[in-house]
Amino acid sequence: MTQPMTLTQKILAAHARNLTRPYVQAGDVLQIGVDWTIASELAWNGMERTYALLGRPKLFDKEKFFLAVDHTVDPVTLATDPRAQKLVQLSQNFARESGIKHFYDSNQTILHTRFYRDLVRPGQVVLGADSHTSSHGGLGALAIGLGGADIVVAMVLGSSWIQVPEAIAVEYTGKLPFGLGGKDVILKTLGLLGRNTVAMERSVEYRGEGARQLSTDSRFAIANMTAEFGGLNGIFEADAVTAAWLAGRSDADDAQALQPMRAFRADPDAPYAQKFEVKLADLEPQVALPFAPDKTVGVTQAAGTELQGLFIGACTTTEEELVLAALVLEAAGTRRAANDHQIAVPGDLTIQENLRAAGLIEIYQRAGFRVDPPGCSMCLGVASRKAGKGEKWLSSQNRNFENRMGDGSLAHLSSAATVAASAGAMKITDPRALLARVDQDKFRRILGERKLRRTPEVQTVEPQVQAGVAAAPGTAREGRAQDKQRAAVVRSRIQRFGDNVDTDAIIPGQFCHLTSLEELGAKAFHFVRADFGQKVRDGARVVVAGDGWGSGSSREQAVLALKGAGVQAIIARSYAFIHKRNLVNEALPFLVVHDGEFYALAVEGAEIEVDLAQGRVRVAGSSFAAEAPSKIIQALIGEGGIVPAIQHHGTAVFEKLTS
Repeated sequence: MTQPMTLTQKILAAHARNLTRPYVQAGDVLQIGVDWTIASELAWNGMERTYALLGRPKLFDKEKFFLAVDHTVDPVTLATDPRAQKLVQLSQNFARESGIKHFYDSNQTILHTRFYRDLVRPGQVVLGADSHTSSHGGLGALAIGLGGADIVVAMVLGSSWIQVPEAIAVEYTGKLPFGLGGKDVILKTLGLLGRNTVAMERSVEYRGEGARQLSTDSRFAIANMTAEFGGLNGIFEADAVTAAWLAGRSDADDAQALQPMRAFRADPDAPYAQKFEVKLADLEPQVALPFAPDKTVGVTQAAGTELQGLFIGACTTTEEELVLAALVLEAAGTRRAANDHQIAVPGDLTIQENLRAAGLIEIYQRAGFRVDPPGCSMCLGVASRKAGKGEKWLSSQNRNFENRMGDGSLAHLSSAATVAASAGAMKITDPRALLARVDQDKFRRILGERKLRRTPEVQTVEPQVQAGVAAAPGTAREGRAQDKQRAAVVRSRIQRFGDNVDTDAIIPGQFCHLTSLEELGAKAFHFVRADFGQKVRDGARVVVAGDGWGSGSSREQAVLALKGAGVQAIIARSYAFIHKRNLVNEALPFLVVHDGEFYALAVEGAEIEVDLAQGRVRVAGSSFAAEAPSKIIQALIGEGGIVPAIQHHGTAVFEKLTS
């Protein structure tokens, strides 16, 4: 007997090992096979530590690990910054050592751009050491961002574990006007529903007639910014639009490409926790104001805001957006000398060459943009391109957190077309008048150069579930490390934080090249709470926060910085999924407390007692119970983290821990 499943659940069921029934449901803890693992050089810096602790084992499949050097590099940084040079060298050394097939050196591509365009296929499971791994759900893959330790383990074992998430359905209705795309759609979705709210730790399935009319580039942008939504993953059902894209790939002669595209479908009565409608027909171009991607307004409300800089680039900015932005600049006739406050960065060398062949690079340059080689560039504010203190920039990237584009910068988000329209007056400008002058046939012709070699076919399939017998329970160290770590009672003063504290705040990107706990701890909350470390040393070793603690980037350095600073426990209403996994992997104790009275009493500097073994906290004479963690989280914490668990159980670690 089976049960109705969501799209995400069907992919998980197809990849589950030792499944004891022919379906999965929310809350199940599974061991799953992994098709791809992906990472960047900034992530590899931390992953190298885990890989060394595991003894530098052979990769499960060296043709299924994808590594791109993109986050910290541009020509200036590569030539002058020892930190970037070290990160690049580490990645290059590993690529040579391991013999991986898919290694892309500096300024060839952005991690998600090349992988999406060339490799990922519907129904695959992709785990990446970057929160925007969710991008690949645009082609119907189950793609999840995790911390580096999780990715090293999956890279070595070919498997991982997951607790099946609840899912929400976002139903898009109506048809977008020409010139509006995925960026406007997801910004509107974020504005309507809020980040780290209904999507928090859930799968987000984008559906409806409106979704089926979106291009694969628009789907990419929406899935990409599911990370900002707070979702575990974002995913579209693969359909005829997907099949047409796959048929035009350069791998079209591969045996796999000759077969019909196999696609899973959510069941009609799939168990969505909630459903939401977003109307597309009358959508206005959107702008997100500092410092939150869900702080969105229609462009008419933001119009006239003076700008000091413009950026078109980062992983979320697709070829479709880059082409359209150039045609908007052409329609506007904008002419200005090239300057360092107008930057355009294509996401891949192939895109850059396509733009050049179509004469669009020249249009960008004529309008004053410097066109840099592929890389994350200003989105992260860690290479040579940075926004200055107090400068307002309009960017087509995906995050506008405090200091994201540079210390003291004020980042506004929009589509690339809106950025381009704003170049004339250097003020936020509604692009629709210029879009009306764009030659739509020319736009489609530039994007339609890929030749379809066959008529795309779509074959709807169901997961082939091989029901098995669960692995035998683990023995040996069961409970030993847990007794050591969780039996302690922590007595401390509180450092209090609010909602949606992101990992950029915990450890800014500028310091993610650091490796030692002490160095990372010294930089914790460097820009937003400079006295954090001193307060820990003075006895405030427990952090209390609200919803969405650890949202944003997947960087596991955020957990290492907290450990390095001396934090002994964290208490919050909810945690970002990736950050929670990183806390588990590094065995930093955390509790989930929902009681509002606790947060009223747990003020800055208050005395607190945290009983980790019993899952209780006491403050101001009152006692509060924490939510019980899942058994696998208890097991991993009991082992002392993911590395000790593997050192104990070896390759059978997930069979043991999910039994």
